[in-house]
Amino acid sequence: MSAIEPAVSERVDALDWRRIREDLGAQGNAVLPGLLAAEETRTLSGLYADDSVFRSRVVMARHGFGRGEYKYFDYPLPALVEALRTTLYPKLAPIANEWNTAMKIAVQYPGTHAAFIRRCHDAGQTKPTPLLLEYGAGDFNCLHQDLYGEHVFPIQVAFLLSEPDEDFTGGEFVLAEQRPRMQSRPEVVRLRRGDAVAFAVHHRPVQGTKSVYRVNMRHGVSRIRSGRRHTLGIIFHDAIGHYLE
Repeated sequence: MSAIEPAVSERVDALDWRRIREDLGAQGNAVLPGLLAAEETRTLSGLYADDSVFRSRVVMARHGFGRGEYKYFDYPLPALVEALRTTLYPKLAPIANEWNTAMKIAVQYPGTHAAFIRRCHDAGQTKPTPLLLEYGAGDFNCLHQDLYGEHVFPIQVAFLLSEPDEDFTGGEFVLAEQRPRMQSRPEVVRLRRGDAVAFAVHHRPVQGTKSVYRVNMRHGVSRIRSGRRHTLGIIFHDAIGHYLE
């Protein structure tokens, strides 16, 4: 355990997890307010220039993902990133297990992130997936899903590291939900610097008139109109070895 983990754990414990569970169930996302201090957001944003802490860089336009770029952290993860990953996971795992039970998916998730990562690594998913994203004016992120392999934890978390209307304009976090035989439902999640949003990676359960059914979820970022926007993404499953090396 890093020295920073107990402090992060206290902040995570202090969140209203009943409300978060209800919001995730109702709309597939939930805001986690004020998890990062301003100085922490600046420190994380500053890491983007240090290639020694990353395993790869992705220029979105080269792959048709949008415009902008992001970098995947390498192991060992920075202490704050590791602490966020390991302390958020146990809070989200019971929700993920409820979702799978409701959708009649047999997979259940262990109580600790270390145990889940062992499952990923045993299946060949060994590459860390936490990432930093950087957008400038005109950049955007197409709607997508972060799957990376057979083992997928169904909820992920994104932290806004920049202040809207000061550091950048535009650049809203966007979700799209596709229900069977219906048009997609969009949702915009507004965050301040240091806030996070937890959201469905792939699909989530919805109670219909007769039974529970699955809806497909995708997420992205709208066009940055001015300035620069940084985001920390916490994905709880690791990636197969050849993914965007």
